Amino acid sequence: MTNEMYPSKILLFGEYGIIENYCGLSIPHSYYQGRFKFILKFEKKFIQSNYEIKKYCDFLFEKKMFLSNFDISTLYNDIKNGLFFDSNIPQGYGLGSSGALVAAIYDRYFSNKKNDPRILKNIFSKMESFFHGKSSGVDPLICYFNKPFLIFSKKKIFTVKIPQKNVYGKGAIFLLNSGIPSNTSYMIQLFLNKLKNKEFKKILKEEFSKYNEQCIQSFLKNDFYVLLKNVKQLSIWIFDHFKPMIPINFINLWKEGIQQNVHYFKLCGSGGGGFLLGFSPNYEKSKRKLIKYSMEVIFQF
Repeated sequence: MTNEMYPSKILLFGEYGIIENYCGLSIPHSYYQGRFKFILKFEKKFIQSNYEIKKYCDFLFEKKMFLSNFDISTLYNDIKNGLFFDSNIPQGYGLGSSGALVAAIYDRYFSNKKNDPRILKNIFSKMESFFHGKSSGVDPLICYFNKPFLIFSKKKIFTVKIPQKNVYGKGAIFLLNSGIPSNTSYMIQLFLNKLKNKEFKKILKEEFSKYNEQCIQSFLKNDFYVLLKNVKQLSIWIFDHFKPMIPINFINLWKEGIQQNVHYFKLCGSGGGGFLLGFSPNYEKSKRKLIKYSMEVIFQF
C-alpha cells in the first residue's frame, strides 16, 4: 500500500460555469488531504468509511466502468481487510472530498493510467457521478495531479503557474466556514433547472462567463487591484442570480461586504453551505468584521 496523500481542491473561479463549458481555475489545497489505510482498531468513522467505499465499489462494478483496466477484485479484497480513506477533508464543504477518493482509487487500482488531463477528466467525470449525479471531473483531476489547472473548456485544460503568495501582503483570499454542510446533488439540480430558462442561460453566457474570465485573467497576471474590482462584479452577479446557493444566514453578510467594500464573497463549490470564498483588500479589517466566524487564509497578496 502506498502512502500517497491526495489533497483537497479549491475552485477559485468557475463554479457551475465549467458545467456549461466556461472557464475555470482550480488549485490544490494540501491543508486538507486523505490517504488509504487499513483499520487497526475499531472506530466508527473508520468503519463508516470502509462501508462507503464498498458502496462506491459496488456502483463501479454494476456500471461495468473501466473493468478492463480496473483491478476491482483487489479493491474488494482490500475492503474486506479493512480499507478506509483517512481524510480530514470535510464532506459537503466544496473542497473535493469525493474527488480525493476518486483520485486515490484510480491511482491505486487502475492499470495503464492516462496522463492526458482531457482523457482523465472524462474518466473522472463518470467515476464521480456516483456522488453528485453529474460531475465535470475537474475535482479528482486536481487531487490526482496535485497541480493548479486552468479549464478553458471540456476539451482544453492545462496545468498553470499561479502567482507567488506575498506573506506580507495586506490582501487575502480566504475560506469562511458556514458551519453547514452542502447538499451538492441538490444544488447542481437547482442549477440545471435554472438552465431550462432561456433568459438565465443567456445572462450566464453574456455576464457570468465574462466576469468569471476577467477574474481568472487578473489573478494569473498578478494584478490584484483589478482582481478585486472583477470579483466585486462577480459577487454582485452571484448575489442576484445564485441567491438560493448562498447559505441563508450569510445573505446579509454577503450584501454588506459588497456595500462597504470590505470583502467580496463567492461560492466555493456548489454552495448551499460548506465554505464561502472571500476576497479582501485588507484581511485584518475583514477578520475584525467576521470575528464570530472560522476563517482560513489560502492566498495572500
